[in-house]
Amino acid sequence: MNYNFSAEKIENKQGDFVFTLLIVLLAGIGISVLFSASYYYGNYKFGDSGYFFIRQLSFMIVGFFLAFSVSRIPLPLIIRFIPLLLFISLILMLATFIPGIGREMMGGRRWIIIAGKSFQPSEFVKLSIILYLAGILSKKHEKIYDFFNSVLPPFLIVGIFTALIIAQNDFSTAAFVMIVSLSMFYVAGVRYGYFVLIFMTIIPLAGMLLFSKEHRVRRIMSYLDPGSDPSNAGYQVLSARRALSNGGFWGAGIGLGTQKLGGLPEAHSDFIFAVIGEEAGILGVTFIIVLFLAMAVRGYALALKFREKNLFAYFLTFGLTTSILYQALINMAVVSGMLPVTGITLPFFSHGGSSIIVTFIMCGLLLNLSRNQKILLENIVE
Repeated sequence: MNYNFSAEKIENKQGDFVFTLLIVLLAGIGISVLFSASYYYGNYKFGDSGYFFIRQLSFMIVGFFLAFSVSRIPLPLIIRFIPLLLFISLILMLATFIPGIGREMMGGRRWIIIAGKSFQPSEFVKLSIILYLAGILSKKHEKIYDFFNSVLPPFLIVGIFTALIIAQNDFSTAAFVMIVSLSMFYVAGVRYGYFVLIFMTIIPLAGMLLFSKEHRVRRIMSYLDPGSDPSNAGYQVLSARRALSNGGFWGAGIGLGTQKLGGLPEAHSDFIFAVIGEEAGILGVTFIIVLFLAMAVRGYALALKFREKNLFAYFLTFGLTTSILYQALINMAVVSGMLPVTGITLPFFSHGGSSIIVTFIMCGLLLNLSRNQKILLENIVE
């Protein structure tokens, strides 16, 4: 790759105003909904109704700072550090299995403790894998039809990280990383026949892993028939459905939802979309969906501008946009009962430092690509 660039040229213009506005809107609405969804549980659990709100606000402030910083870093510098970011991701993933560093919560070893703060490395993996694939697929694009030299090596890297995430007992995140990665392989022009080989490998393995843990089987059963176990596996799904049903068209009003008052588990996290549905109704839910779709349209439109001129920028923009969009759609589908329960959070809304910070970094990269699109289209970075 050619990393020559002009510092003067990289000092660009403002980023995409509409995209920036969408980020601000989603973040602002997200923190407001988070407070409404969490004040009861925060008071019950910690004696502080603002506990989760303050934590999330601090995460968002860090996220905004990182997004702004990343949007200003010269892209060639980011490219140079991709191998290091991938290596750091690997070390952090392995650290979750080290006693005293890794932390087990809710049946999985997904967190590590750094300076007294917990961090979920698999969230960072989402970002580093997208950066890695953007780099390797653009570099090998002319030989993308060579399975063993151009397709298999990056697929194995994705497979290693996916296996580590599964070893943490986090099947849903592993599946998410694989889905986003395969989407990037698809737009890179990998032959359909190679996908058949890949699916012939991963589908049997996924099936065995899916049915290897009791809680995963129970999630599948509760998805197929929530009423079969209404007090256990199906409880969360039924509670989410009640919340969405209670909202009707207009909603009960912000702060006036009832299912979050102990009736809906993880109302401030994975199932916060149900709180939106109950309090803002179909109107509010539709507005949130439109915001995410508008962000996706903006991202994909930017990606298409790079398609013929700068493959790295094209793959990176596509991967980042796809990650945010898929995560939002999967979470909404789970809460709506269209998919089995997963641990996938709703970007900008669900409580969680690792998730919100990585989401903002992704947005910062998209803003970076947007504000420097003229330079990128001139192949300053190839």
